[in-house]
Amino acid sequence: MRLGLRSLWARLLLPLVIVIPTSAATTLPLAHTTAPAQQPRAAHGRLFAPENLGELEGPDRDEWQEPDRIMDALGIFYGARVADVGAGGGWFTVRLARRVGPSGRVFAEDIQIQMIDSIARRVQRENLGNVETKLGTTTDPRLPGDLDAVLIVDTYPQLDDPVGMLRHLAEALSPNGRVGIVDFKKDVFGPGPAMEERLEPDVIIRDAARAGLRLHAHETFLRYQYLLVFTR
Repeated sequence: MRLGLRSLWARLLLPLVIVIPTSAATTLPLAHTTAPAQQPRAAHGRLFAPENLGELEGPDRDEWQEPDRIMDALGIFYGARVADVGAGGGWFTVRLARRVGPSGRVFAEDIQIQMIDSIARRVQRENLGNVETKLGTTTDPRLPGDLDAVLIVDTYPQLDDPVGMLRHLAEALSPNGRVGIVDFKKDVFGPGPAMEERLEPDVIIRDAARAGLRLHAHETFLRYQYLLVFTR
């Protein structure tokens, strides 16, 4: 997950600690597609440090993130092909994998190899055979086509080229596919980054229009966040 500052999740209660070994994901029996190495750069802050992944695993995150309602809003079904862009340590990846089942496929993308390694270990621990990792770049997630849904959670403000990235996502969608962008509201205090690091939904909606995506729904059921759903 391409997040800005370490303080992003500092307000979460009782964070877990995840130790990131240095072994490569290629030692695991999990599909892993790499891209040419390049120096990643975030638009509004540093990339989230892999050693701080435990800060994203607060015990109350399921309660306020409401992953099932987000997946329902995106129409993610059993057997679907979906992508988790900026997947970080794979918190949402494993929930997507359970939703689509063994006949579906989840492509977990991030631009940091340490995050990819962390996802690979997590997927192996949970015995999920329907996840494929993708090491993307700051401008191209390198996703396959014909995706039923693409999800970007808590990542959009740090995208280096948001319009270019959204164009790639639009190209990767099936004719009826959807892109879901979840990020933090600017008028609600709680978990998340400083207010000045957050974006109003209208900024993302304008970016999406430039990338050839149409707003399908603006959901406000989340306590701290909004969900924007786009179609081609």
